[in-house]
Amino acid sequence: MNKEKVLDLLKSINYPGFTRDIVSFGMIKDIQISDTQIVISLFITSQNEEKKQAVCQDIEKLLSQHFSKVNIELSKDNIQQTTAPIGDTPSLIDNVKNIIAVGSGKGGVGKSTVATNLACALFRKGKKVGLLDLDIYGPSLPIILDLNEQPKMTQNKKLIPLEKFGIKVMSFGFISGNDTPVIWRGPLVSRMTEQFFRDVEWGELDVMILDLPPGTGDIQLTLTQKLKMTGAIIVTTPQDIALSDVRKGADMFRKVNTPVLGVVENMSGLHIDGTVDTISSKITINGKKVDIDKTGTFKIILDLFKTDGGKKESERLGVPLLSKIPISEKIMAATDLGLPPAMEDPITDIGELYLNIADQLLDVMK
Repeated sequence: MNKEKVLDLLKSINYPGFTRDIVSFGMIKDIQISDTQIVISLFITSQNEEKKQAVCQDIEKLLSQHFSKVNIELSKDNIQQTTAPIGDTPSLIDNVKNIIAVGSGKGGVGKSTVATNLACALFRKGKKVGLLDLDIYGPSLPIILDLNEQPKMTQNKKLIPLEKFGIKVMSFGFISGNDTPVIWRGPLVSRMTEQFFRDVEWGELDVMILDLPPGTGDIQLTLTQKLKMTGAIIVTTPQDIALSDVRKGADMFRKVNTPVLGVVENMSGLHIDGTVDTISSKITINGKKVDIDKTGTFKIILDLFKTDGGKKESERLGVPLLSKIPISEKIMAATDLGLPPAMEDPITDIGELYLNIADQLLDVMK
């Protein structure tokens, strides 16, 4: 067995309290293999001896299946790490059973709309849900949910989330005002991100949905280091320019050992409902034949961009295509009114798409 195969094995060991493996954190300083013996040099900056020993025991248990003798050396020098240093901060939210991030490498693909409707759909399935808008530079939830209040504080100086449709909601827009431009550097962004977890009275939740900003910057890095996430959902639109950026976001989650649960193809064609005065068996719209029912009504989805972009990305990642959500006037109108389609009653065909995504996620949640 060579060093590359040993590294692949070690990627299965996560640092205690984190979802990232010890290899991606840069803890493996050196590997020496001699016949049936192996020496692993570890570099762990943490002063927590219990965690160090837990890592050593996991390595020894794993490698003893392949080598007769396993030696582990803990390095004490001050070499420069290539990745962010490990702290001893535990998972920031202990009373939340599942954390699901909704992300994309590109802005304007509808992450906030998907995140909000998914939170609503999970609530309709009987779950206790929290929704956190982490797009500090351009928060959308105050508009989507028609919430303009400022959160109150407990005696312990913790923020109390606002509530809408039975869902606990927090957004930077509630604090700063949605029209206020924000110009912050990385360290401040990371600090604010942590405060949304530490200093908010979330209570007990079955699932928290995170509406991430576009890209792969400080917020995403903070999350992967500080939180044990159930997984991430990748939102894309069908065209190639969106997919190229989305791939970066999807690969970022995988590199930091966060499972990608599936892909949502948003704005997947234009959803049109219509009626005709003269009933015929078919009509043609933009070269596409459409069936007419006995009442003279029809439904059609016209492809405005390339098709199957979400399917191709899901196949590349080896994960499910959770849904193809069309461009629809119903979504636009409901969102502008602060009433997400997943909360409409009776539920519409668009709302059913989000409920179907929720059903798929419930299969992977605790």
